[in-house]
Amino acid sequence: MEEVKLMKGNEAIAHAAIRYGVDGYFGYPITPQSEVLETLEEEMPWETTGMVVLQAESEVAAINMVYGGAASGKAVMTSSSSPGVSLKQEGISYIAASELPALIVNVMRGGPGLGTIQPSQADYFQATKGGGHGDYHLIVLSPATVQEMADFVALGFDLAFKYRTPAMILADGIVGQMMEKVVLPPFRKRRTDAEIAEQCPWAVTGKHGRGHRNVITSLEMDSPKMEENNHRFQRTYAEIEANEVRYQEYYTDDAEYLIVAFGSVARICLKAIEDARAAGIRIGLLRPITLWPFPKKAISDLAGRVKGMLVVELNAGQMIEDVRLAVDGRVPVYHFGRMGGMIPNPAEVLDALKTDFPELK
Repeated sequence: MEEVKLMKGNEAIAHAAIRYGVDGYFGYPITPQSEVLETLEEEMPWETTGMVVLQAESEVAAINMVYGGAASGKAVMTSSSSPGVSLKQEGISYIAASELPALIVNVMRGGPGLGTIQPSQADYFQATKGGGHGDYHLIVLSPATVQEMADFVALGFDLAFKYRTPAMILADGIVGQMMEKVVLPPFRKRRTDAEIAEQCPWAVTGKHGRGHRNVITSLEMDSPKMEENNHRFQRTYAEIEANEVRYQEYYTDDAEYLIVAFGSVARICLKAIEDARAAGIRIGLLRPITLWPFPKKAISDLAGRVKGMLVVELNAGQMIEDVRLAVDGRVPVYHFGRMGGMIPNPAEVLDALKTDFPELK
């Protein structure tokens, strides 16, 4: 029988982590994601599943604890919000370069700087372009519902372990704070040491290309060897791009214009589209679920069928760059964004579309 609960998106993250069999969570409180840590502390999974839950002394400490746990083959995660994730960037880059699986949750708030505790989507560049140093990518999942907040914990970990690379759930503050019904996933058993040894030999037996010692590091002083490492990373990213693109389309079969939006904003845009269609205006929606790898082929294909596109985001214009690259100038692409924690309503979205495409008035 399905277990249906009413909870916040942040709470769903915590419950899903427990049920997935996560070995360790290391975090630090910051609005609007503090309920992840608070819920884990309330549930006390160390007494039921053996999961370690630790409030670190800082965001930097938390990500380095994740680094150590991932190096030992454990399923480990952290969560934070925009300024906190900025502090974690060095550690995230180290984890990526060490080819380790881990899950990072970012519930975005308005910035730059300390900004506001209100929702934002302004960390798109940071997440999808590799916010730390070096040529690396994260698998980036963008939930639009509380249900997806729960579901993407397992998906994020599964993809991270499949490709030995960090994954991120990039949610905006609306999805983290809003309450909806959610079907929680079934409990998984935590892996035994023997299972970890079988699934992660690089962590347990030292089979990391460095002889008999189990040395996991992102440091490589030999430049030709470092270039080889980078080529290997790029082959992994190409494999991810070939196999793991996820997105949803709404009303695109007969659409004359297309809106592209992610996260909670996609829900606002869907209501705008339904209102427009009631007035005889044929608009469709593409919602990227993986922000990286980005659904550029799907957008490119739609560019051959529509007259123009509007990208709607809670930022000054970030995802629009990827949309324009996919479209390659074949149709006009405009941007409508709100910043600083301001949230558009469906009428504003529709007004923006009509302003950019006057023929719709």
